Amino acid sequence: MIHAMPELPEVEVTRRSFAERIAGAQVLSVRLGAPLRWPLGCRPTRLIGRTVGLVVRRGKYLWLPLASDQPGAGGGLLLHLGMSGSLAFTETAALAPAGKHDHFDLVTSRGVLRLTDPRRFGAVVWSPALDARPASTLLSRLGAEPFDAALTPATFHTALHQRRVAVKQALLAGDIVVGAGNIYACEALFAAGIDPRVRCCKLSRPRAERLLASVRATLARALELGGSSLRDFRDAHGVDGAYQLEARVYGRAGQLCERCGAVVRRIVQAQRSTFFCPHCQKR
Repeated sequence: MIHAMPELPEVEVTRRSFAERIAGAQVLSVRLGAPLRWPLGCRPTRLIGRTVGLVVRRGKYLWLPLASDQPGAGGGLLLHLGMSGSLAFTETAALAPAGKHDHFDLVTSRGVLRLTDPRRFGAVVWSPALDARPASTLLSRLGAEPFDAALTPATFHTALHQRRVAVKQALLAGDIVVGAGNIYACEALFAAGIDPRVRCCKLSRPRAERLLASVRATLARALELGGSSLRDFRDAHGVDGAYQLEARVYGRAGQLCERCGAVVRRIVQAQRSTFFCPHCQKR
């Protein structure tokens, strides 16, 4: 079975599925389950009475601002879905009792936001501001957002040209551009016709430009289809994504390439499965 962690499209789809529904709600109580990757960082009672603001995304993190009536008492929660986490937002009356893998409930006047994470690599962390520690530390190494106009073909090529690692590894690192997780990196490289083993410093400007366009097109299509559901992912409504049904190479090792008829290969790079067509994707 192929396992895939929630990536940028899944996190953004999740955000869109509950952000408007929870905005303006008042926090009534907080329930903590088993410890997650990092501690909450404050007493749960500190969150009670606060008002939820507009949820935003940075990379694979969600920022849930929590305003207070007291001057200077801002802050919020930085959430991460880890390897297998998902968020569900539901009306209190319809909420099932917390199960073994339900590790955080934010009970509000509009419903309950629940983090479910079987592997417990996810996180819910309090921070006094998005640009203050610990949030600023956790976000400091993130690269540009893929649709940011400041990320141009020239800046993308320059950043790649400074790396000697394989281009697939550079995409997964997320410090040049965020969002191209394993599924989407494989698919974007296929669309761009680039072998995943090519070293970044060997990519020409035209090939780098083509790769950036492919990353953007791949992520845009994934957002349109609600992300990918390979095992655990559901949005906050409980709805599956459908992008995996359109994957051209990911998870298709041993099958024929839909473009050229060659056999799709699987290799391992940095302990992650890479799928590619050895005929369509050139070194």
